[in-house]
Amino acid sequence: MTVRKPRRGMRRGRSAALTLLALAAVPASAKAQDVAVTQTPEPSAPYPRAAIGVGSVVGGYAEARWAEDWSALRDPERRKDVFDRLKYTPLSQDGEVWLSLSGEMRLRTALTTSPGLREGADLRLDTLRLVGGADLHIGRHLRVFGEMAHGGAGGDNYGNPVGAIRNDLAVTQAFFDVTGEIGGREVGVRYGRQFFIDGSPYLISTRNGATLLTPFNGIRGWVRGEHWRADLFDLHPTRLGTGDVSDDRTDDARRFSGLNVSTQVPSDWFGGSKLYLDPFVWRFRQDARRWGAETAREERTYVGARLWGAAGPAQLDWTLARQTGRFGDRDIEALQVFTTQSMRAGEGTGAPRISLRVDYGSGGGAYDGGVIRNALTPQGVPIFYSYQNVFNPVNMIAVAPGVTVRQGKTSVTGEVQFTWRASERDAVYRATDLPYAGTEVVEGRHVGEVWKLQLAHTISPRTSLIARYEHLAAGSVLKDAGYESSDYLTAWVNFRF
Repeated sequence: MTVRKPRRGMRRGRSAALTLLALAAVPASAKAQDVAVTQTPEPSAPYPRAAIGVGSVVGGYAEARWAEDWSALRDPERRKDVFDRLKYTPLSQDGEVWLSLSGEMRLRTALTTSPGLREGADLRLDTLRLVGGADLHIGRHLRVFGEMAHGGAGGDNYGNPVGAIRNDLAVTQAFFDVTGEIGGREVGVRYGRQFFIDGSPYLISTRNGATLLTPFNGIRGWVRGEHWRADLFDLHPTRLGTGDVSDDRTDDARRFSGLNVSTQVPSDWFGGSKLYLDPFVWRFRQDARRWGAETAREERTYVGARLWGAAGPAQLDWTLARQTGRFGDRDIEALQVFTTQSMRAGEGTGAPRISLRVDYGSGGGAYDGGVIRNALTPQGVPIFYSYQNVFNPVNMIAVAPGVTVRQGKTSVTGEVQFTWRASERDAVYRATDLPYAGTEVVEGRHVGEVWKLQLAHTISPRTSLIARYEHLAAGSVLKDAGYESSDYLTAWVNFRF
């Protein structure tokens, strides 16, 4: 197999990572087909798998496919049909060298009226996500993972999509990791292009709403004991082009580094709980950040904690992040608080689940030359506030009650989000962190409401269908600045193996 000459941007060992990706792809001649669902075992790490910062695994499948563990298929009795060999293909007689293949296809269509909250022709965007990956395990301590993706886009009035929406071909992940044990604790290090989802999804994520997920480039190391774990990381985001793999670049103008720690809360709290407390210290640097009319280098430090899990009959996810630093020659003093809690209203799995989300992102300073009080996420998920990406938790207060009803393989969720701005002296901000022009000079706090209704149906363990409708009712701040209400309708089908 021929390996492309490494391009600029993936520094310090990029060529080694791409070479390892090529090695992982060599045995991938097996035809990709459906696989039987097998319950994934807990990994060998002593700390609970749900809290090691790799995202959730449902039915054996994960957002970051390297978080899956198909080693149980080493036992031939567990292989339900021939397609299980795609998830576990032994490459050595003792089974210590083995390959796991993965793939995904997502078809999605979305219709938006009044795009950008301005009067104009409707926007329709049709997208296609195709992903293929190979996970090569070389013994118990070395693993190489590679993944490539294609993003197709079409429709009406959709403009010029960025690389995360339309992309001929991208290397979304290419890394190796080494693990071992010291003093009864698991230790490991990972280097290369990788998804990083260790933290509250409101702050850090792959942005799964886009066609292609957004990876980071760099290094991550960890130690995991029985009752705690710690992760250190130093990463740069990826700037995805729209062509082939040659136009994807490590974004050296942005750097994200820090320390994540996790510990288990005593199980007798709240009358019986399974909670995790995750303190963190992060640093996020941007060489050219814009607030108001000024562009300058920004260095922002995050100190906070996340408390999440089950507390008695309730599920909760609370995060607090205090932000300090410098924007040019100006100080930064900002705060973000995210709280989500839910509880079943009755007995049994069919009982409705009532939820309440309350979020706060401080604002102010962008237009008055003083202290920057606008909060900012390193790479959060704006679809929490609207799938049409109209808001971000910058200068924002959001309160959203909701209810979910599940019957068998189908669930229906309804939510209404009431939105205000935290400071009247600052703008309302889009999902891109850019302001809605003119909102900084109008009075009032009422931004509007977002009414949401979503239906999700599991067709099979590997295939799901989701349909969603949203109505954004513009409030006085948006209307006075010349913006209007909008409707959004989307549906997608997702298949994984």
